[in-house]
Amino acid sequence: MATRQQARQAVVGLLYAYDLGNEEIANYSDELLEDNKIRNKQREFALKLFHGVMQNLSSIDKAIIKQLKGWEFDKLGKVERAILRLCAYEIIYEELDDAIVINEGVELSKILGSEQTPKFVNGVLDALSKEAKSNETK
Repeated sequence: MATRQQARQAVVGLLYAYDLGNEEIANYSDELLEDNKIRNKQREFALKLFHGVMQNLSSIDKAIIKQLKGWEFDKLGKVERAILRLCAYEIIYEELDDAIVINEGVELSKILGSEQTPKFVNGVLDALSKEAKSNETK
């Protein structure tokens, strides 16, 4: 049975494909999840995350862009952008503890990104989390 981390990794793959220009990827998401043996509850979890990111993509990208210090969003690697989008969605829209989401983002970065990716992803997600929390208290 797949883990949540494997489900998230599959979602990053879907978001990566979308970012490469495959705008029809949603039509194949079930097949791709099945190929990765993402089934049952983890499949529902992955689809919820993927569709949530896609439905809120503009606001998610804006939230990420606000946290990029010295980086241009369009020049980020597509893997990094996919991980940030997924985790930003979870921080902003889901009820999961931000520390868990940030840790998952860092772990995905270690698996999928370059040597510098985990530190970068951690910094952006931490700043996003702090801003989201400050907006909740206002």
